[in-house]
Amino acid sequence: MKNTHSIRVIDVLLTFLKLGCTSFGGPVAHLGYFRKEFVERKNWLNEDQYSQLLAICQFLPGPASSQMGFAIGLIKSGWLGAISAFIAFTLPSVALLVVFASLLPSLESDIGQAAIGGLKIVAFVVVADAVLGMSKKLCAHTLTRLLALASASAVLLFDSAVAQLLVVIIAGAISSVLHHPESTPQNHSLPVSYGRKTGTVLFGIFAVLLAVLLLIPFNSVLVTIAEVFYRAGALVFGGGHVVLPLLETSIIDNQWLTQEQFLSGYGAAQAIPGPMFALSAYVGALVPGAENSTLAVAIAVVFMFLPGFLLVSAALPFWQSISSNAKTKGIIAGVNAAVVGILGAALYDPIFTAGIPSANEVIIAIIGFGILNSLKLSPLYLVIWCVVANMTMTLI
Repeated sequence: MKNTHSIRVIDVLLTFLKLGCTSFGGPVAHLGYFRKEFVERKNWLNEDQYSQLLAICQFLPGPASSQMGFAIGLIKSGWLGAISAFIAFTLPSVALLVVFASLLPSLESDIGQAAIGGLKIVAFVVVADAVLGMSKKLCAHTLTRLLALASASAVLLFDSAVAQLLVVIIAGAISSVLHHPESTPQNHSLPVSYGRKTGTVLFGIFAVLLAVLLLIPFNSVLVTIAEVFYRAGALVFGGGHVVLPLLETSIIDNQWLTQEQFLSGYGAAQAIPGPMFALSAYVGALVPGAENSTLAVAIAVVFMFLPGFLLVSAALPFWQSISSNAKTKGIIAGVNAAVVGILGAALYDPIFTAGIPSANEVIIAIIGFGILNSLKLSPLYLVIWCVVANMTMTLI
């Protein structure tokens, strides 16, 4: 295990840039990409550290996968590493979404739809690989296996963001009582270069920004953009898909986009790599009345992600003092088992049901799984294979 801050910022930047260009499949899939990259390939984190970060980000509002990336950059290379991780992971999707609107008509052709279908197969393969790998590590005991199965069943029966949050809370509560952590020593350290005072200040900044933007009226389009996206990022649990109804209401009420324009952008955000919250760039580029469209995009993106980053940064220095507690260990085990169950449920619905409609897609997915899992090749090869193979099947 490499020590804190031993990773060069340029290495953080390049690693997250690669992930930003190849991480198809949305926030669920990103957890699989991150685990494979940072635990298995690069050994920047051990399994225990990854599971703790997963638990922290799952409990906090905001985009869990982007918060995870920000925290990894922060732990390994300090604040500059955290900012580099955010920019590198987010910039490709921001750039694509700013220009995507002009390309939407061409994607309505059969070939365009086949390319999108190939990306759906990518998502299925990546999430299947994530479920397999995480279940081996995070569901090693009877209790955690049962919690994962119960969580998957509950999410499939009650398909809502509230159900997912309740599943995580209930699994953590049950595991805190019934789980008996192993006595073998583990590396629980999530070291950061600042202490609790800084963490308290960061939480204060989060709260003050939220209060100011919500309570004080500003006669400025750019400030309104900041308020809409900061509120969405601060109040949404469950990631990019859950933010849809909250953002849609604000955007339509402000007459920034039509519903058709908004849903087109949402569809585009699912078809490209990177975080779903990058949808903010698409909206920012189309907001009427903004003095500078580039500035509007920047404000929308920054204020969409900022609350989640402030919260995870505030939580990290407090985590060390509570993570060694036996009940906390039980909560972490339960939360991670629930996450595996939620991943398993998502693997079936909507990823399998929407992305694997026939035997052709099953064959492509099986070969893709071999590319990713057996051959250990970069996800880029998986993307190329799935898209080209699905387009070829369409032409035949």
